[in-house]
Amino acid sequence: MDASRDTQPADTPGPADTPGPATTPGQPGAPSQAAARFRSLAMIAVFDIGAPLAAYNLLRSAGMSAVTALVLSGVFPAAGLAARAIMHRRVDAVGAVVLAGIVVGTVAGLITHNARLVLLEGSVPTAVFGLACLGSLRTRRPLMFSIALEFNGPDTDRGRWMISLWRHQEFRRLFRLITVVWGVSFLVEAALRVVIVYSTSTSTALGLSKVMPFIWAGVMTAWTIAYGAYHKRKGEQRMPVAGQDGDQHEAEQAAAPAVLESPEPQP
Repeated sequence: MDASRDTQPADTPGPADTPGPATTPGQPGAPSQAAARFRSLAMIAVFDIGAPLAAYNLLRSAGMSAVTALVLSGVFPAAGLAARAIMHRRVDAVGAVVLAGIVVGTVAGLITHNARLVLLEGSVPTAVFGLACLGSLRTRRPLMFSIALEFNGPDTDRGRWMISLWRHQEFRRLFRLITVVWGVSFLVEAALRVVIVYSTSTSTALGLSKVMPFIWAGVMTAWTIAYGAYHKRKGEQRMPVAGQDGDQHEAEQAAAPAVLESPEPQP
């Protein structure tokens, strides 16, 4: 990878030049953000976990086959994706891949009448995401940086701060390593889901397939935050020395990992 492609001009604003977001928990913008997060979690709980499990058990109790019950219960996650697309007025790439997995699993199950093939639909987007992470390492910016930037908003103060930090080698290395770990972990999760589908009952595999992605993502998110906090502490130990030597570039680079932990840019 050519490091010169990632290097911005020396006068690019650093963390000290960019003010943090104005919104704090006590200001008007915070409740709307909390309400949006609550709506997202509620939709996941209803459309992606609760409704499919309840529908499958009810349909099986009514005498339907496992394949039919699984296909019909898959309507709820698809409806959840459609609802989120309408709310946000766009279809994100992850949602499109998940929907493709549902379609593939449904078609395979209807053609073969094999319930386990329907259950494997969750492994499709998981494996695709893992491969996308690893493949993005050959591009200018790894996928996890792009996701983090999209989450924060590239036009926000924090987003611009992240873009300015990309000129630092330590920051680029940090996100490339995080992308490798996420990519490998999601490929492992996809393999585990295949093992679960073929080694447990249909109802057990369905329950695990609905809960496992959120547990896995939660663990990976916690690791990412902890890893960022570890590098932040290391950076803070280097910052006083860099500051005494008058090396602003080194001081900014030492502070870069804070973007993974802190809610706003650090002065």
